[in-house]
Amino acid sequence: MNRILDPSEIHALQHSTIPRVRLPHRADVFTARAQRMRALATDDRLIRDYLLLMADLVDAQHLALAQMSCPLIMPLPSAEDISVQVTRSGAAQWSTRDPEWRGVLGFLLSRIEKTRGLDGAVAEACARLRGLDLKSLEREADLLFTAGNEALDNQSAPFIAAALQVIWTDAASRLTLEQVPYPDTPGVCPVCGTHALGSIVRIGGAYEGYRYLACGLCATEAHVVRVKCTHCDSTRGVSYQMIEGQPGWAKAESCDECHTYRKIFYQSKELGVEPFADDLATLALDLLMNEDGYLRPAPHPFLWPSGESDSGVH
Repeated sequence: MNRILDPSEIHALQHSTIPRVRLPHRADVFTARAQRMRALATDDRLIRDYLLLMADLVDAQHLALAQMSCPLIMPLPSAEDISVQVTRSGAAQWSTRDPEWRGVLGFLLSRIEKTRGLDGAVAEACARLRGLDLKSLEREADLLFTAGNEALDNQSAPFIAAALQVIWTDAASRLTLEQVPYPDTPGVCPVCGTHALGSIVRIGGAYEGYRYLACGLCATEAHVVRVKCTHCDSTRGVSYQMIEGQPGWAKAESCDECHTYRKIFYQSKELGVEPFADDLATLALDLLMNEDGYLRPAPHPFLWPSGESDSGVH
């Protein structure tokens, strides 16, 4: 006769048998992302050109990360910090950000200017960022983690996000699993406390069949059970949408309880899927969900809505 486990036993079993966190591997986290962006840049010209631009930016991130040999002075938030900050602002924001991020930003801008030239909209965005004083730069970095983001310059934001990704990925890659807290707040990264980008159902080894929330800032992945809203924790009203005629490796997981959605990607259907790149490349799903009245918990770090339009962010 099969015995039914009570919830406390299930919780204990999960912690003992399921890898709860996948920390980023600094040697290839950005190279794999850039490779996937280029692989996805094959259809719509506008999306293709933007994916190729962002792939160049990710290449620069890889070089910047490789040069960071010493740990930064950036204490990581505790589980309590994450809970308090998310409750107050809708997204975690930390005043302890290491000033080294500004040097990383300068490096990224130089690489992009060298790769893309000094003319056009990209060059204008780089020039704008170079013209900001330290106080203004820090304010724009803060805006990335402020609910609404109304005052954010959407053309400059991806470059600021990219610089912050480098320092947070560097910090996350140096952690041990024992150092990662257990936050009670659903849908946020246990390392940096920002809203998760989306989720991926992985294959292979200890990760076979398990779903992981992917952080768009530090590239950490955290286990979460399937068929459960990653924003409000509800198991009711969860459904899945996809574009008719499109491969089934990318879906939008929506919740009728909180009216939010995140994308979910299936590695069993597309081996090379990379959540950050694939989320950026599947904008048609975002349009579909916005038309149906669902909102994302946070924008993609490389694609920010303009201040004049509805952000589509809950």
